Amino acid sequence: MAFFFILYILSQCCFIDCQLYEFHYINENKNWTEAQQYCREKHTDLATVTNMKDMKRLINISAGYNTAAWIGLYDQTNGTRTWFWSLPELEFNESETNWNPGEPSDKGIQGSENCGAVYQDLTWLDDGCQKTKYFLCYDETNKTNKYHLIKDKTTWLKAQSYCRENHTDLISGTKQLQDEEVKKLMISSSDYTHIGLFRDTWRWSDGNSFSFRHWNNDFNYPQSNSGQCAMTVFNDGGRWKNMNCAERKPFICYDDNVILINQNKTWEDALTYCRENHHDLVTITNMDDQRWIQEKVKKASTDYVWTGLHYACTLDLWFWVSDEMVIYKNWAEGEPMDDCDMSGAMETKRDHQWFKRNDSDLLNFICSKE
Repeated sequence: MAFFFILYILSQCCFIDCQLYEFHYINENKNWTEAQQYCREKHTDLATVTNMKDMKRLINISAGYNTAAWIGLYDQTNGTRTWFWSLPELEFNESETNWNPGEPSDKGIQGSENCGAVYQDLTWLDDGCQKTKYFLCYDETNKTNKYHLIKDKTTWLKAQSYCRENHTDLISGTKQLQDEEVKKLMISSSDYTHIGLFRDTWRWSDGNSFSFRHWNNDFNYPQSNSGQCAMTVFNDGGRWKNMNCAERKPFICYDDNVILINQNKTWEDALTYCRENHHDLVTITNMDDQRWIQEKVKKASTDYVWTGLHYACTLDLWFWVSDEMVIYKNWAEGEPMDDCDMSGAMETKRDHQWFKRNDSDLLNFICSKE
């Protein structure tokens, strides 16, 4: 019986590689607020950009338009500055910091101190983003030498650009900064060193908290950019420029292909609901999908949300209902213990890892759209 249930599930699948969100270039000149209204009426919102892969997608859809376009980033009036990590998949946690005593001080001679650096002992300080320093890069593809101390003094933004072009990003997160390899590298550094820590008041139109920024090298993270909005400049490699929001420009909207359902249902009832009203329970195939979904689950009313991950007891097999293989995994430590009548759910707080839950649990859930 279980085998036929699995066949039923897979028979409903869509055998195409679907993005969780799609971008649309709108070649009409509008100010930022008008563009936002247009996108919200006809799509989901102005574009939220989460990483360099998204930037390449934006550049591809703008092919033939040698201009600039609004995206969904704007500066809050009297907004609170918030710390972020440069590496997009990491969230800054106020309870996991290593500030040197008296830091962050925000007492720069030339203005606000909105970029992070480390002393030789790897304790943190805030400093001006225009200050020139050595910097630490992280390379996720290099298994033997993940970290690189670049002894070429430059500004924080130019350091970020160098790391993204030649490695992965500026070193980010407490785990990377506590690595023994980094401690050895810092022995040869006699000065403050840039790390991938920054703060700003910029926010995304759709309310997501993604930390990715791709400013041009002239941007210097000032105290405030009130009344300013961000555009991507295609003839500058897509780098962003802050402009007066009243300027009239083309713009980029996005369609969100997933939706959080704030109803409590069993896993099978959630699956049925998604297929009758949208498309399917969501499939997570990579880190980018994970990050997009974990932004959604922050607004859930239950501690976990159902995904399309299910355990076939008779086959001893975890599978996605979309027929995708389970290659990317984000299980919590000790998970999953293979038990019958279990499916995969994402926690809505902490690290948004995956847990097995009994199919009869009543949880919110994430649907994918057509």
